[in-house]
Amino acid sequence: MTDCTRRKFLADGVSCAAHLALAAHLAPEAVRALWAQATGNGVVASEPFGRLEQVAEGVWALISTPLSGDRTTLCNGGLIAGRSGVLAVEGFMTPEGARWLAGKSRELTGRWPTHAVITHYHADHSNGVAGYRDGDRSPTTYATAATRATALEKNLPVDDARREALSVVTMPDESGATTIDLGGRTVRLVTRRGHTASDVTLELEDPSVVFTGDLVWNAMFPNYVDAMPTELAKATRALRRARTTTYVPGHGPVATDADVGRYLAMLGEVEGAARAAHARGTPAAEAGAAFTLSPSLGEWALFNKVFFERAFAAWYRELGGGDARQP
Repeated sequence: MTDCTRRKFLADGVSCAAHLALAAHLAPEAVRALWAQATGNGVVASEPFGRLEQVAEGVWALISTPLSGDRTTLCNGGLIAGRSGVLAVEGFMTPEGARWLAGKSRELTGRWPTHAVITHYHADHSNGVAGYRDGDRSPTTYATAATRATALEKNLPVDDARREALSVVTMPDESGATTIDLGGRTVRLVTRRGHTASDVTLELEDPSVVFTGDLVWNAMFPNYVDAMPTELAKATRALRRARTTTYVPGHGPVATDADVGRYLAMLGEVEGAARAAHARGTPAAEAGAAFTLSPSLGEWALFNKVFFERAFAAWYRELGGGDARQP
C-alpha cells in the first residue's frame, strides 16, 4: 500500500466498511479461500456477497464474503425465528442486503421479519436498515441511543430513508438485557462495549447461540478505530459459555469456542506488545509497523501493518501519556 493510500485510510476509515474494502484488495488467496469456505452447516442460500447457513433449528447465520468486493452486506447477520415472530440481525451496508435477508425470512419461515437489531453504528451494520421497511411491513427495530445518534451523525452521506428508519428505533435496556419473545423462543439483547462505546449482542440459551456483533472477528484482524481494548477483551470473555455454543461473529466464518479462544489469544498478543512499546516510549505507528502476530495464531485476513498501527493507537489512547499519533 502506498503511503498516500495508507494515510487516507487512517483518516477516512471511520467504520469497518473501509477496513473491509482494503481487505478485499490485500488479502492473500489462502485467506480468501478460508473466508469463503462454509463451516459444514446447511447452506440454504448463496450469493456473491454471502451465504445463509442454518446453525440451529430456526436460526440462520448470514456469513458475508466481502473479499469478493461485493458490498451488498459486508457484515455478518442472520435470522432467529419463533412461532410468532422472526428477528433479523443487522441492517448491513445497503438496503438491498436487508431486503435480501427479509426475503429469505419469508421463504424460510413464511414471515417478513417482525423485529430487527443493529449491534452498533458502523455503516456496514446500519446503513441498509431501511431495506426492512416494505409498505405495511416494518419490523420493530432495536438499537441503543448511542448507536442511533452516532449512525445519524457519522454515516455520511445522509440518506432520508435510513434517517426515517432510524428515527423510530426501540431502545433496549442499557443497564443490562432486553428480552424479545418470538413465541417459544426468547432472545436476550445484552448491551456491552468494547468494539465501540455501545455494542449489543444477541444471545439464545437453547440452542446455545450468540450473535456477537463486532466484539468477535473470526480469522480477520479486527477494526480498532473506535475500540476500547480493555473493554473489548472483557466483553469477549463474557460471551464464552461452558457448554457447546455457536458464535456468529461480526465478520468471518461461524465460530466455535476454540475460535473465540484463538481470537482472545490474538487480542492478548496485541495488548502485550502495545503495553511494552508504550512503556518504551515508541510511537504507536512505529510500534505497529514493527509488530507481527505469532505463527501459532494461524492466518488472519488483513495481515497488513496499517491495521496493527490502528490497534496500537487504540491501546495508546487507553494507556495515556504516550504518542498515539498515526502519520
